[in-house]
Amino acid sequence: MERELRLGRASLGHGGAGAAAGRVRDLGRRSAHADTRDRGWRGTNSLWLAERGFEVLGIDVAPLAVERARAKLGGHGLACRFATLDILAADPPDGPFHFVFDRGCFHLFDEPDERARFAAALAPRGLWLSLIGSTEGPPREVGPPRRSAREVALAVEPALEIIELRSSEFRDHGALAWFCLARRRTMPAQSSYGVVASD
Repeated sequence: MERELRLGRASLGHGGAGAAAGRVRDLGRRSAHADTRDRGWRGTNSLWLAERGFEVLGIDVAPLAVERARAKLGGHGLACRFATLDILAADPPDGPFHFVFDRGCFHLFDEPDERARFAAALAPRGLWLSLIGSTEGPPREVGPPRRSAREVALAVEPALEIIELRSSEFRDHGALAWFCLARRRTMPAQSSYGVVASD
């Protein structure tokens, strides 16, 4: 996961370690509708980002996960805090955010207005880094819901501009994933139809 976060951090044009880079949101288990088997969030990525100069808000729907993340934070004096929140039911505090990291959250956003609402939480040109369950790989009984590359692109592009979409994996259980780095749009995506080449 650290490699993915490093790539997202580099895309922010972040300077040396410890330089301020704006507000970041780390999404754990994002909603009461999430897979209840996902119990791995402990705020680790939030702390990693805070150690590198970001002001971080880590969010999870489970109070126990937030309690454990706060215990891990301890008295380190980092610009990092944690909140219990169902992001499908309430807007997160302290926006807009320059960077949102989401590990397996994307599958919750089934409606275009939901995706647009979360894109609006980004600052202008803000980045959204998401690890999304992939349709690639063998059948499996556990792990995140699966999305094809086409489904990811169709879902992301109305609200966000895709910078990079490539194959990755959830390293804790080996399920294949899509690494999707996207940016808040400054203008709507243009139609792919009706373009006539000029002579």
